[in-house]
Amino acid sequence: MTESLSSPAPARILVVDDEPDLCTLYELTLLREGHQVQTAGTLALARQRLGEQAFDLVITDMRLPDGDGLGLLRYLAAGQRRERCIMITAYGSPENAVEALKNGAFDYLTKPVDLRQFRAVIHSALQAPAAPTQPAPLQAPEPVVTRGADEGAAEAEPGSEALARLVGESGAMRTVKRRIAKVARSMAPVLVHGESGTGKELAAQAVHACSHRRDGPFVPVNCGAIPDALLEAEFFGARKGSYTGATQDREGFFQAAAGGTLFLDEIGDLPLAMQAKLLRAIQERRVRPLGATQEEAVDVRIVSATHKNLAAEVQAGRFRQDLFYRLNVIELVIPPLRERREDIAAICQVLLARIAAESGLPSIELAPEQLAELEHAPLAGNVRELENLLYRRVALGGARDSGLATLAPLQEPAPPAAAPAPSTRAPLAAQPLPTPAAVPGAAAGAAPASTLGAWLDAHERRALQEALQANGQNPDAAARQLGLSARQLRLRLMRLGLSVPTAP
Repeated sequence: MTESLSSPAPARILVVDDEPDLCTLYELTLLREGHQVQTAGTLALARQRLGEQAFDLVITDMRLPDGDGLGLLRYLAAGQRRERCIMITAYGSPENAVEALKNGAFDYLTKPVDLRQFRAVIHSALQAPAAPTQPAPLQAPEPVVTRGADEGAAEAEPGSEALARLVGESGAMRTVKRRIAKVARSMAPVLVHGESGTGKELAAQAVHACSHRRDGPFVPVNCGAIPDALLEAEFFGARKGSYTGATQDREGFFQAAAGGTLFLDEIGDLPLAMQAKLLRAIQERRVRPLGATQEEAVDVRIVSATHKNLAAEVQAGRFRQDLFYRLNVIELVIPPLRERREDIAAICQVLLARIAAESGLPSIELAPEQLAELEHAPLAGNVRELENLLYRRVALGGARDSGLATLAPLQEPAPPAAAPAPSTRAPLAAQPLPTPAAVPGAAAGAAPASTLGAWLDAHERRALQEALQANGQNPDAAARQLGLSARQLRLRLMRLGLSVPTAP
């Protein structure tokens, strides 16, 4: 599969290896590809060559007579040189490969070197953009919810749209975006760590979009959602007849992600037996489909994510230490909302624009009091919980009927004595949050988050029942009145334990 790669433009390449036969083999392979090649057998001679001219790429063995490849990497970094570097390591020494990647190597190869893989890695390195002299811009463009509204727009920086989906300009998010733009330039595995609902997959998509692999596929895999018996076939593919029901050859996740990025979400949920097979596939860049007799080379970049503390999982014996070190070459930590509350206003703006577009509503805005309450809410579920709150308030606020200049409040005011109930709800901050005793089913002393959730459930239940009653128990008509789809209405009824009427 790598044979079909189009050759990159001729490049100047320095090969550093003290074994003459291997040096000649690499040189001849590169010359056939049209590149200009110089060789060096020692670290000192490599530095001399680099002092005489600039190269596009350096390929170096890890072990050299007067030092090691890491010394050459440090030399390149100290001189702020732009040459990318590929490290060649001995078979069975994954720690050297990890160390090379951590020190700035673009990629690594394991001896004995497969020439098809050699050409593929060279091609990938030469296609990658050079490290910019200035850091990537952190001012993300205005987030856009609808697609295709960019006529006449200037050419955006690669990955800028994906970075913009990581909404927020807090110091914490600027650090995340800066790190994504930096780590995207190599093939080093990235481990994204963060609580549930923080946007780990968005971060992985941004790594892919900012990399030279952006035109290749991005294949997300939820490791916790695959039955154990199917893991090997799903990851590595299967041949016809290899198991019951395999009526034809099928590709696995590694093959589907060829030339792109394989995103392993919730990697901590993989069973130990599969962890061993995954480790080999990552180290050797080769997989054997179920039922096949030969391995096949794969060209993917691995980005994984977890909400677990994998170091603690290693100590507990639930996660392989060698796989942890292989995946955790570069760690990317996504901060929870409680550590960047200044981003909540911008996140709400994007979420409300999306809700309005999906519901066919005019623009929706938060009143200052509503925003203030959200900015001080616990939001233990992070962005996902915030999105659910906004969805529910739009549905309960009569948005379809009112046009909604501002969101309905999170608390419904009690009507004043001897006065008709107001036709529109008052702003959010007009009333304090209900006390636990005022919430049906809430225990005294309950946490504010559970109080708010129970209150919302009670009012959502009443709103659904009233809509069904007003429409003669017709779920389609009730859904239209609430601005929901029939499926959304059914899901809400089931979640709240209410019976789902059938359409007449």
